[in-house]
Amino acid sequence: MNLYQKLRQRQDRPLRVGLIGAGKFAAMYLAQVPNTPGVHLAGIADLAPENARANLARVGWNPESYAAANLDSALKNRTTHLGDDWQALVAHPAIDIVIEATGNPVAAVEHALAAFRHGKHVVMVTVEADAFCGPILAQRAQEAGVVYSLAYGDQPALICDLVDWARAAGFNVVAAGRGHKWLPHYAQSTPDTVWQHWGLTAQQAKDGGLNPKMFNSFLDGSKPAIETSAVCNATGLTPAPWGLAYPPCSIDELPAVMKPKAEGGCLHHKGQVEVASSLLLDGRPIPYDIRMGVWVVFEGETEYVRRCFMEYGVNTDASGRYACLYKRWHLIGLEVGISVAAVGLRGEPTGCATGWRADAVAFAKRDLKVGEVLDGEGGYTVAGRLMPAADSLAQGCLPLGLAQGVKLLAPVAAGQPVRWSNVAHDTSLAAVQLRREMEVHYAAPARSAA
Repeated sequence: MNLYQKLRQRQDRPLRVGLIGAGKFAAMYLAQVPNTPGVHLAGIADLAPENARANLARVGWNPESYAAANLDSALKNRTTHLGDDWQALVAHPAIDIVIEATGNPVAAVEHALAAFRHGKHVVMVTVEADAFCGPILAQRAQEAGVVYSLAYGDQPALICDLVDWARAAGFNVVAAGRGHKWLPHYAQSTPDTVWQHWGLTAQQAKDGGLNPKMFNSFLDGSKPAIETSAVCNATGLTPAPWGLAYPPCSIDELPAVMKPKAEGGCLHHKGQVEVASSLLLDGRPIPYDIRMGVWVVFEGETEYVRRCFMEYGVNTDASGRYACLYKRWHLIGLEVGISVAAVGLRGEPTGCATGWRADAVAFAKRDLKVGEVLDGEGGYTVAGRLMPAADSLAQGCLPLGLAQGVKLLAPVAAGQPVRWSNVAHDTSLAAVQLRREMEVHYAAPARSAA
């Protein structure tokens, strides 16, 4: 409740931050840094420094503020060094916190592991990396005595915040999740079809400089699968056996829809993660939707609590037992400063994996042939689906975050999961090694129990 006051107290010895990746998400954070006391963004590392400079200019930074010749100069003069050497940034002894915002899950794992080795806290914007190996990244951070955190502003951390609020207030969490614009056939969408589903013309998208593959990763269900996987692993919520159902509902209908099937809702069980669609199955938009927001449904377990709901005008289901709290919008990179402050001042993550409960798995969008190269989330070949982690492990499924640039060794039928045995994966990659190590770790208890 008092992060701002704590930041003001640090103006003479600010939190020193290094940023890896200066694309769209990071640019939103960059827009807020000059207005945040107690934080010094000492360095930015990006493979394309000119693009980073363009984003800095776009958000209003004075070129003199990021003209430091090196990190030492930037630290001395409270300016920012911009370069392409992420290793030097992560290794510098004065950096306290590293924000990983490349969007490349394979690179993000390497960056996080290096940061841990050098004693840096990590705010992981690249949630794709957390989705396939967050539990073991959290373990590595703990072993190094640093904090590993999801990024506030992105929906997973906001959902974690709502779940934590409900539990800390003494409520049982029935379900939590985010909103999404969803119809079943969107699962086969490609960068060629994304704009007609999204509601833009190709020319409008071009004029706005919008990336069709990135936007399609939201539309085809990949991002919802990735983000809800991270939520499950951080909160203890679990998916239904079939993954996400995307039930359509308005905000006011959340308490009635996001409750167990036995009580008239859609849930397989209490303590489930789910995504609410902003469209009816016939394509009509739902008024007062939660498409861009997050929500938690909790229950009043006693007659007294349910009476309190009624007396204070809480919107509930017809029984009066189930209620919800929500944020209708999320501000993405504009809110990452909350993670920086929580990690740097309190030593607390804004969401961090505590176990492996869910997985975002690559499923074939169409019949895939031997020799084809998978193009990752939002592309032409695969889409992400949420699965219980135990099912993914038992079936040898390939996580979506590692389904980029790998060649198929066997055909995969449309609608079927891609398995490790179906692809030629690069075992030299730290991300592959870490994921496989995590699988071995979680498979061992299962074998022991058997």
